[in-house]
Amino acid sequence: MPAGVPTQPAWWTKAVVYQIYPRSFADASGDGVGDLGGIRQHLDHIADLGVDVVWLSPIYRSPQADNGYDISDYEDIDPLFGTLDEFDALLGEVHQRGMKLVMDLVVNHSSDEHPWFQASRASTTCPKRDWYIWRDPVDGHEPNGWRGAFGGPAWTLDDTTGQYYLHMFAPEQPDLNWDDADMRDAVYSMMNHWLDRGVDGFRMDVINHIAKNPDDLVGDSTGYVMAPRIHEHLQEMHRRVFADRPDALLTVGEMPGVTVEDAVLFTDPDRHELDMVFQFEHVGLDHGPASKFDTRALSLPALKRSLARWQDGLAERGWNSLYTANHDQPRTVSRFGSESYRIESATLLATVLHLHRGTPYVYQGDEIGMVNAGFRTIEQYRDIESLNRYRSEVDDGADPSPVLDSLVSRSRDNARTPIPWTAAEPSGGFSSTEAWIGMGVGWPDITVEADRAAGDRSVFEHFRRLVALRHESAVVQLGAFALLEPDHPTLWAFTRTLDDEALVVVANLSSSALALPQDVLGLLGAVVLRNPAGGDDGPSLAPWEARIHRRV
Repeated sequence: MPAGVPTQPAWWTKAVVYQIYPRSFADASGDGVGDLGGIRQHLDHIADLGVDVVWLSPIYRSPQADNGYDISDYEDIDPLFGTLDEFDALLGEVHQRGMKLVMDLVVNHSSDEHPWFQASRASTTCPKRDWYIWRDPVDGHEPNGWRGAFGGPAWTLDDTTGQYYLHMFAPEQPDLNWDDADMRDAVYSMMNHWLDRGVDGFRMDVINHIAKNPDDLVGDSTGYVMAPRIHEHLQEMHRRVFADRPDALLTVGEMPGVTVEDAVLFTDPDRHELDMVFQFEHVGLDHGPASKFDTRALSLPALKRSLARWQDGLAERGWNSLYTANHDQPRTVSRFGSESYRIESATLLATVLHLHRGTPYVYQGDEIGMVNAGFRTIEQYRDIESLNRYRSEVDDGADPSPVLDSLVSRSRDNARTPIPWTAAEPSGGFSSTEAWIGMGVGWPDITVEADRAAGDRSVFEHFRRLVALRHESAVVQLGAFALLEPDHPTLWAFTRTLDDEALVVVANLSSSALALPQDVLGLLGAVVLRNPAGGDDGPSLAPWEARIHRRV
């Protein structure tokens, strides 16, 4: 068996995960916000894809300052989404369909309305004071120059005690202090509570940020990305939460700034930390380091080299998460593909992603080829990050027009418009009333109903075939990866090899026909799967055509 292939591969090596952003999936209550009842009504849509795991973005009780990533009660469901009884019903129905349910775990920070923080801020002698990170002013201002991810200082002065508290994100999201053993005990108890209830694992939000150096809070914001105790914390979490539970659970760590070398350590099964990580390198290549909203054109050679580097780096130990979109990223078609060739580029990009080695993640709506929101006024936006950036730059004298243009392509709200189930008014079958955010420019032309009725032109059907191929093919699950033509500006080609079986993937990321290079053409055998781009099996690829071949 080739290097990197375990004798008994974990179940998730052949699994596909579907992410639900609940407030934008489906609204059963009629208040314009998606909820658990809406998810339950459309579970068969997800099950029809054949996916193995459903991941829910946060549904805990929350003031919703950051759409649920500010949690005020870790053990209750926010009434916006439903009740604990409804959650239990959803969990049971997911399991009945042969799927697992993974919850979002947000324990780098809580809401400032959480009872833990309310106690912590009450006095400097409160037993929970050290559950958060507090510091005295320095020369009458913040303890250091750290900046928050949503703009502004990463410190807020609390008038009650005259100290600053740390928040990597919004001021309403104070950071928990993972150096405090009692705080960690409370987190592990909460995690065990959900697993005892039947949940199948966690996707852990910015989990590499939990370890900080509270006695050395100096330098710039990179100082809070990943301090040395992170491995200690994750290994303790494994011992206290996962070690004595079935191997059927899934643990995924979102890790901004993580390197390949870090990921090997985090996902090496012998170290007992995490099953896989979300890295951000490939979704950060088409903009500059100073601003995630920079709209520079994508470099395909840089993108495919980046993903190939992660394929190579985790070939011997560890495991990759595969994604091009989620609730924090623009839509896949609008970012990496072509809206003029929406169906072709949606299915091409899915083919390329699903044929890499790792566990693919499908973000809701990508399976029908949804596009960016296309909002043109700041009043249409709801995302705290986008609103803060717009106000900050305009207040500093920037021309509002280019700032708004950058949001059109990069805002997180691009991924948060409601799922358009039908073309019906007022909200495309998402709700019986006006949705909490606009439907986006793709609707009413792009709907679940229309796509699933499109036959060979259905994006959904192509996704379903890719999921089935991963389930059936050991070479897709575990085969070695080798990038071909790394410098080609429009061709994405690679091989997957396991024992005597090999596949070749060829994809044309352009709006012009592409003649395949002779060294690639000579590898192509029978076609296993192709996207609906209208090409044939000859020596050229049609615009946005992708094919999977047997290797001769």
